[in-house]
Amino acid sequence: MASPTRIPREELRALHRLYKETTDPTERDRIRAQLVDAYHDFVYFLARKFQNRGEPLDDIVQVGYLGLIKAIERFDPDLGYEFTTFATLTVAGEIKRYFRDKGTAIRFPRRLQELHASVVRVNEQMKIELGREPTVSELAERLGVTPDDVTEAMEMGPAYVPLSLDQPVGTSDGQDNRSVAEQIGSADPELERVEMRDVLDRAMEHLTPRERAIMAMRFYEQMSQSEIARRLGISQMHVSRLQRAALEQLRKYVPQESAG
Repeated sequence: MASPTRIPREELRALHRLYKETTDPTERDRIRAQLVDAYHDFVYFLARKFQNRGEPLDDIVQVGYLGLIKAIERFDPDLGYEFTTFATLTVAGEIKRYFRDKGTAIRFPRRLQELHASVVRVNEQMKIELGREPTVSELAERLGVTPDDVTEAMEMGPAYVPLSLDQPVGTSDGQDNRSVAEQIGSADPELERVEMRDVLDRAMEHLTPRERAIMAMRFYEQMSQSEIARRLGISQMHVSRLQRAALEQLRKYVPQESAG
């Protein structure tokens, strides 16, 4: 993705900090208008992901602006995360709620749908061949894709058969016996179904800013765990643990959110 704004990063951060510290309503309105204008390209970029769903792009962009304003209100520039990563959840969530309220289904990309179908089919074949659930690495090797690709397809849910988090992933030569959870993190079909109903967006409010940032990068920016690790300057194992912790935290809130 290209730079989301035409304003230098430090100038934007200063605007966010000024907005947070200013109490005068007129001044806050002025600063907020500057920020909204600065992130026009960012909102448009996210809105375009939802086009061709039967709704005018301009309408989707306007809904995205509502999410942007909410994100501006909540953002704390002193936490050290990029606003666009923080705001992606809120903006995309607002757009998804718009489609949900309109009764319009949001589809996964065709590539991911096709890979998901292949993972389900090959998973069943390999269960018969091996007499057990195949590992992520084994599925990836059979399909000619990467383990991250397989994981992303699994995260579509709910049709895939989930692997045990404690099941060793391993390679054919037995050199790597780390579990799925240790190597790539949890892929929970229940949570993915909840996300598709937009309940997960509300549950995200219970996460720490760092957990929200990681979930945004993983599920909205569609970054692999290794890419997230490089961006944050931590190990992939650490990213995996943080993602699992976030999912465990979400499990506490998803049931009561779903009931409403």
